[in-house]
Amino acid sequence: MENINYFAIFKDSFTLVILLFCSLMSFTFAFERYFYFRKARQKKMDDFLAHVSGMLKKGEHDKALDYTGKIDSPVSRIFHYALQNRHMGRRDLEELLATKRQEERLNLERNLGVLGTMGNIAPFIGLFGTVVGIIKAFRDLALSGSGGPTVVAKGIAEALVATAGGLAVAIPAVIIYNYFMRKTKVISSELEIFSARLIIMLEAK
Repeated sequence: MENINYFAIFKDSFTLVILLFCSLMSFTFAFERYFYFRKARQKKMDDFLAHVSGMLKKGEHDKALDYTGKIDSPVSRIFHYALQNRHMGRRDLEELLATKRQEERLNLERNLGVLGTMGNIAPFIGLFGTVVGIIKAFRDLALSGSGGPTVVAKGIAEALVATAGGLAVAIPAVIIYNYFMRKTKVISSELEIFSARLIIMLEAK
């Protein structure tokens, strides 16, 4: 059996073109989420909390508001939002912060659905390409009238490239999706913890 020309298979298979597009989408959104989460994880959190707490103890609420407004991270945005509404009662403030945390979670989960979808559908696209390839292989066998198993084996081997392509797209997408979902849960938990601490700080002013 001749060596398989993968470039020719790619050129003739529309399913591999679709899988290439899926792969490009997956890595594009993966890089976008990577840089977003890199910015979302605030460094030196203990120093940040200590600094805000110190300003609140001194009654420097405007300085704390200005300080938290300059930092672009979910925790800082939660603090800034809470300080803007610090005159509200505890119950109302807790409910307000809950909505803000939900808003931040939606921002964290943005585009992750694309990665999850790519991980789910890519194997089926590859399988579809394999089925189409096998159909073409048997058609070539029927048209050739000779060649026997050699013609079928070559066609099936080429068709299975689509399945391999589907798995090659799906596996990284699923891994990346699960990784970012884990990061989302961690940051969401941190937002709940720090929101509770901030409410205590505001009450102790």
